[in-house]
Amino acid sequence: MTAALAAWTRRRWIAALVAAAATTVLMGVPTALIPTPVFGREVPPTAWAWPVLLATSVLSGLLLATYVREPGQAEPATTASRSGTIGGLLSFLAVGCPVCNKLALLALGYSGALQWFAPVQPFLAAVGVVLLAGALRQRLRGQLACPVPA
Repeated sequence: MTAALAAWTRRRWIAALVAAAATTVLMGVPTALIPTPVFGREVPPTAWAWPVLLATSVLSGLLLATYVREPGQAEPATTASRSGTIGGLLSFLAVGCPVCNKLALLALGYSGALQWFAPVQPFLAAVGVVLLAGALRQRLRGQLACPVPA
C-alpha cells in the first residue's frame, strides 16, 4: 500500500485532502460534532466520536483520491466496492446522536435508542472504519497490479 501511495502525484494528494475535509464537514455538521445553529444534539458526543470522524475522513479522502485519473492515464478498470460506502454510512451512524437518528428513534423510541442503539454505536464505528480501510487497501493494491493483456 505504501508503494502505491508513494507513486501518487500532487493531484491525487490534493484530491485526498479536499475529500477528507469535505467528509469532515459533511459528517460533522449534521451530527453536531461541529457546532452550528442549524443542528443540535440531545446527547453529548462520546469520547471516541472525534477520533472515529477523523479516521473516517482520512480513509474516505484517500479512498476517493484513488478514483482520480491522472492525465494521460488509460481509463482504469472500475473495481468499485460497496464496502467503502457502507463503511462511511456506518461511521456516520456511529458518531451521530443516538436519539437524533430518526430511524433509531422511530424503531426504538427515545429510551430504546439510548438503551439499545447507543451501546451499539462503538461497534458500528469499528466496523465502518475497518470496511473503509479494506476498501482503500483493495483500491491501492489494484493500482500496483499489472493489467492482463487483452
